[in-house]
Amino acid sequence: MTTPRPALSRRGFLAGSAVAAGAFSLGFHVPLDAEAAPGAPEINAWVVVRPDDTVVIRIARSEMGQGTLTGLAQLVAEELACDWSKVTTEYPTPGQNLARNRVWGDFSTGGSRGIRESYDAVRKGGAAARTMLVAAAAREWGVDPAGCRAEKSVISHPASGRSTTYGKVAALAATMEPPKDPPLKDPKDWTVAGQSVKRLDTLPKLDGSQVYGMDLTLDGMLNAAIRDCPVTGGKVKSFDAAAVSGMPGVKKVVQVGETGVAVIADTFWRAKTALDALPVVWDEGPNASVSSETIAAVLKEGLDAEEAFVGNKAGDVQAALRGAAKVVEATYAYPFQNHATMEPMNATARWTPERCEVWTPTQNGEAALAAAAEAAGLSPRQCEVYKIHLGGGFGRRGATHDWVRQAVLIAREMPGTPVKLIWTREEDMTHGRYHPVTQCRMRAALDEKGNLTGLQMRISGQSILAAIVPGRLGPDGKDPVTFQGLNPGGAEAAIGYTIPNLLIDHAMRNPHIIPGFWRGVNTNPNAIYLECFLDEVAHAAGQDPLALRRKLMANHPKHLAVLNAAAERIGWDRKPPAGVHRGIAQIMGFGSYVAGAAEVSVAEDGKVKIHRIVAATDPGVAINPQQIEAQVEGSFVYGLSAALYGACTVKDGRIEQANFDTYPVMRLDDMPAVETVLVPSGGFIGGVGEPTIAVAAPAVLNAIFAATGKRVRQIPLKNADLRRA
Repeated sequence: MTTPRPALSRRGFLAGSAVAAGAFSLGFHVPLDAEAAPGAPEINAWVVVRPDDTVVIRIARSEMGQGTLTGLAQLVAEELACDWSKVTTEYPTPGQNLARNRVWGDFSTGGSRGIRESYDAVRKGGAAARTMLVAAAAREWGVDPAGCRAEKSVISHPASGRSTTYGKVAALAATMEPPKDPPLKDPKDWTVAGQSVKRLDTLPKLDGSQVYGMDLTLDGMLNAAIRDCPVTGGKVKSFDAAAVSGMPGVKKVVQVGETGVAVIADTFWRAKTALDALPVVWDEGPNASVSSETIAAVLKEGLDAEEAFVGNKAGDVQAALRGAAKVVEATYAYPFQNHATMEPMNATARWTPERCEVWTPTQNGEAALAAAAEAAGLSPRQCEVYKIHLGGGFGRRGATHDWVRQAVLIAREMPGTPVKLIWTREEDMTHGRYHPVTQCRMRAALDEKGNLTGLQMRISGQSILAAIVPGRLGPDGKDPVTFQGLNPGGAEAAIGYTIPNLLIDHAMRNPHIIPGFWRGVNTNPNAIYLECFLDEVAHAAGQDPLALRRKLMANHPKHLAVLNAAAERIGWDRKPPAGVHRGIAQIMGFGSYVAGAAEVSVAEDGKVKIHRIVAATDPGVAINPQQIEAQVEGSFVYGLSAALYGACTVKDGRIEQANFDTYPVMRLDDMPAVETVLVPSGGFIGGVGEPTIAVAAPAVLNAIFAATGKRVRQIPLKNADLRRA
């Protein structure tokens, strides 16, 4: 069982929830119906068994298309030894988690942690429930539980020939003492976990019954549209509510905090129409003159700054550079990028002086509860959040819940009435929490034989933690997230190369555009920086890029294994089709080892065609192989969209891209064939949804160089001139 945690104070809960919200249901549902249903006993916090043998598995993490719901249910069902065909799921709420001393633990679903940080807890929950059900049957029969067996929700006693089902003994099992340390199955004996079972959330999406936040309706509900100051740091100066108060359906025009104005109406369209007509004057503040160019200049200055946070250091890199036979140098850059979720931010809130309830898609119900309580002016125990299926998360719905705060503040203007706030696409695109902007200057030292003897990497740019969760900064103010994929060691994001003289540091420069945990986070730029630059080094040394990497990876067998797997599948040692060129890249991120290899052609007019991309991944243990393949394919859609098109620019202090016409994503004819190679080595549990994103861009960029002889050192590719001279 999960060890209960002490009850938290409101201050402690708010702080803890914000820190826990790192960077990812089956239909809309008021949680824990099973617990309240007559004759449906809760065996433990994770498992409810109904009399008809239906097994309800509680899922604390969020499902947003990545398959976490099914994977966690598989793990519980495996240890429970239940009939998978009779499994259903439900979300416990953060309020219930708080009331029960956080028996379900952390609700945060980001950083590819949804399964790996629940792995032990849910397995123990399933195993404990199985043990209790078997003990209940044994007690009824007056036999030793050790002589009983459980399989597919049936308990049998071979010696006497008796059998029963989980549903028949569930009530008795619920009264029994939970085992403290139930035995867990060896993964080699799994029959449900580790298998490519069908996802539990597919059918509602196909038949249209899936309810998303924007679909939710409640009796007496009103709707709201909001406009926030277009420049971060600005605020509302004035607005003329009288100009729109008489428009059809309008109930109220309200100021939301210092920075926003909202219209409440009977329908969203009427609220939006009135908001569009509302005269608002902004005090745009000191950031109104900031542009992409001024931000780039600040970051460029950081490349030469004397002060920097050291993330990885070995030997004496300056001495290696001074004594080098050849020095290779390059500067790369990475832009702001938007999460661009298909479903814009939205929440429905109902507030009274005694109680506040919120219905919203969220990657972290506890952080949403903290935001709701703060905005409501109530304690967390007076509030509740009902998590709805997400129409995309990618990190945007995790660490910050600004839209929840706004929804509650608006609902306070209409006590007792549910109010649904929906951001327009334009509001969503221009008020995001963007992938941080960085630049990176690298210098490599080569000896007379072409060996890499030293590498210096200076990253200049934003810190996510400094902006949104400063409590997670190191004691010296360092942001460890900046160095993802470049760490000297550890189980999370270690560099895959041994270089005798190495210095990787970060000059923190924080423009006013707010950064966030964008899917893949800092492994994305870091993989481009390191993997593309290593290709430059290989070219300067006259070496094959794969061969150079292999020489540096002798002490990194798991990194090397996925690299070799990707190279073998792409056919690195075989000649590609005419006009097609290859590139390769690898990194470790979110506890998993990944490599990618791409086949690309570039036409005379500079148009890039990505024909094929291979991903090799070692997540340690594969919970659902088919779902891993789907995640890899999806991650390449996201990563290649960013590489081809994804960039947000700043003018007059504000983000310029307000919709998909100026912030495009991949279309079907852009998408290459994707091949996934699973090489699970066992012994650990890594993430799946994010790691492979990072290798998509560098593999393609390296293939483009092979095709054209031109280095692209700043994405997106749409801005690069790859035409033949």
